Amino acid sequence: MADWRDRIVIDPELCHGKPCIKGTRIWVSLIVDNLAAGASEKEILEAYPSLSPGDVRASLAFAAEMTRERYVDMPLTKTVGS
Repeated sequence: MADWRDRIVIDPELCHGKPCIKGTRIWVSLIVDNLAAGASEKEILEAYPSLSPGDVRASLAFAAEMTRERYVDMPLTKTVGS
């Protein structure tokens, strides 16, 4: 994944500040939890048609970054129209 920051946002006014796929209210953790439970990428994309394969890969890249136990510089963003 070239840069998961292009697909994932953290906005304190959206989903209680949890990391989400940009333009959706789909939590990164929901995607990773589904993959961990054995769901295939195809199943996730069918269940959440607003997602793309790149969003699933970005979620995994984000999760991998979080496991490196270091600070991740990610600016908070405001949702337009909130």
